[in-house]
Amino acid sequence: MTQRVSPEQDERGPDCRPAGQTGNLQLMSRHVAIVTDSTAYLPQRTMDRHGITSVPLTVVLGSQAFEEGTEISARSLAQALQKRKPVTTSRPSPEVFAETYRKVAEAGAEAIVSLHLSAEFSGTYDAALLAAKDAPVPVRVVDTGMVAMALGFCALSAAEAADAGYSAEEAVAAAEKRAAGTSAYFYVDTLDYLRRGGRIGAAQALLGSALAVKPLLKLDDGRIDMLEKVRTASKAIARLEEIVVERAGTGRVDIAVHHLSAPDRASTLADRLRERVPGLAELHVSEVGAVIGAHTGPGLLGAVVSPR
Repeated sequence: MTQRVSPEQDERGPDCRPAGQTGNLQLMSRHVAIVTDSTAYLPQRTMDRHGITSVPLTVVLGSQAFEEGTEISARSLAQALQKRKPVTTSRPSPEVFAETYRKVAEAGAEAIVSLHLSAEFSGTYDAALLAAKDAPVPVRVVDTGMVAMALGFCALSAAEAADAGYSAEEAVAAAEKRAAGTSAYFYVDTLDYLRRGGRIGAAQALLGSALAVKPLLKLDDGRIDMLEKVRTASKAIARLEEIVVERAGTGRVDIAVHHLSAPDRASTLADRLRERVPGLAELHVSEVGAVIGAHTGPGLLGAVVSPR
């Protein structure tokens, strides 16, 4: 896994933050602020509790642009995809990050750790890095190589370190350690959406269609790779469960189950994992947002395994 971190900067500072996909800020007692992006899909109550600020990516449906998490629902996205309407995504601008860093600093932060989805998927990391150069306080920008709750767990570990009074450098180390142990797997009904978005090779997508196989994919070194090809959806989902149970082992572990327009699949998988993972600490179940959904399509079922 590639961990890319912005050039060295310092660490401390009381901070603040708040809550949410919209980037609103509330004064907190932390001196290291944690910023992430909307693809982390952290529960809002968790972001509020730990003072994590999220910068939204943009989803474009036809000619209309929407901020992820605030202006477009997963249902609207799924309907657009099913009707084969053009859907694209774009990073936040450096100006949006600059404004976020400014507000966080004004609220009391003396250092910021900014953790983002894999640079293989988006220019978000680069935009954050540009904004960090002129920020009023030191900003560490990290390409976690992760996405969805794999990114969310990294942000949470960094926030917990900040809550405990550790430096920005130590918060980055906590996020990197979490990333190194985290795995993400997912099933999609078709590779066509990933092919259209350039997230998987055309040859792999065509092979899957020609053989009528159902793909299981893995996040590997910041990229999406084919893990296994299974003949039916039911067998693929059963195999996904087995992979997650094997990866979780018997130690303390957090798991996230993601889906897009597949709540029954997600609920069933979550129930099975509760029964089968002996060291399960927390289990999050959520529908992915528009940015990830645009590249995977309806029917997505994913699982993130993150040992503590």
